[in-house]
Amino acid sequence: MTQDKLKFYDLELDNRLLLGTAQYPSPKILNDAITQSGTQMITVSVRREMGVGQGQESSGQAFWELIQQTGTYVLPNTAGCRNVQEAVTTAHMARELFDTPRIKLELIGNEDTLQPDVFALVEAAKILSDEGFQVYPYTTDDLIVAEKLLEAGCEVLMPWGAPIGSGQGLQNPKALQTLRAYFPNVPLVVDAGIGLPSQACQAMELGYDAILLNTAVAKSGDPVAMAVAFSNAIQAGHSAYQSTPILPRDMASPSTPVVGTPFWFD
Repeated sequence: MTQDKLKFYDLELDNRLLLGTAQYPSPKILNDAITQSGTQMITVSVRREMGVGQGQESSGQAFWELIQQTGTYVLPNTAGCRNVQEAVTTAHMARELFDTPRIKLELIGNEDTLQPDVFALVEAAKILSDEGFQVYPYTTDDLIVAEKLLEAGCEVLMPWGAPIGSGQGLQNPKALQTLRAYFPNVPLVVDAGIGLPSQACQAMELGYDAILLNTAVAKSGDPVAMAVAFSNAIQAGHSAYQSTPILPRDMASPSTPVVGTPFWFD
């Protein structure tokens, strides 16, 4: 995409960092990370909000008030869902809780890698898209799955860089590059596996439109400083891609040509 603003469905954003809200040391640190990084969209687990038990209602309400005070757009997610019915039901809850058609669709198929169940993902995406949801699917970097999700009605794709929370960076940059080449006008977000700002910058240099992060920020030694570092790296990578980087060469190419340069001899 060549525009300065990032567009998801009917929503326009200036900042290309999307932040998760789990695992932060305190509400204040979460709030500071959100405000100082400049992120305009945050993800919230519907199951965490619905799972508030007796005696915890005030804590859940305080969390929701904190989120509202940041002024960011909320992207509820279906984290923890294992089948289509579970995900669809959770999405319905999210629409009622947060009064938004946006839903980050997660359907986990493997307990060790937390890899998405892409078959159930496509099925659930079709159901929710037909019901008017704006679906943000957490998927793999598989080209055919991406095509099926677009056919199901998704207008955004969120392929993983590596397993959730692993911090491994981009395990398969060639596959991510292929997705970018095949879908030049589809907003693409690397979601999961990023551990360092340099890895986020690499993804943006491939032409990705945004990065979604949680663990790399929340579990770092200084979440606020790390959120700012990621925001800066993401912007740098986007600017580099927009500037059309040079292509790699097999041979050296002198930055100062010698043809036509005068030589003096003693």
